[in-house]
Amino acid sequence: MDKLKKRWGIDSNFQIIIILIVFAITGSIATKLAAPLTDFIGLQRETTASWLYWTARILLIFPIYQVLLVFFGWLFGQFQFFWNFEKKMLNRLGLGFLFK
Repeated sequence: MDKLKKRWGIDSNFQIIIILIVFAITGSIATKLAAPLTDFIGLQRETTASWLYWTARILLIFPIYQVLLVFFGWLFGQFQFFWNFEKKMLNRLGLGFLFK
């Protein structure tokens, strides 16, 4: 735990628990929200080629996840951690220009 606390720049085990809960909630909700959005844009699992449906769904999950991660981070009092996490992740994906 100490190694993780040092890497993430946090102080307590309680913060680690909160952060892991936020990651879990965000991932679950992002995947749930992607299903109605794929239906809304006209991609049903039964009528769309599997590769197209799953590619579109994953591409929808990504931005939903990013927004929800910051939102739930704020809701659980860890906004600064998740805001920094978002900036670092988007920089690594070459999307750092969004924050300049």
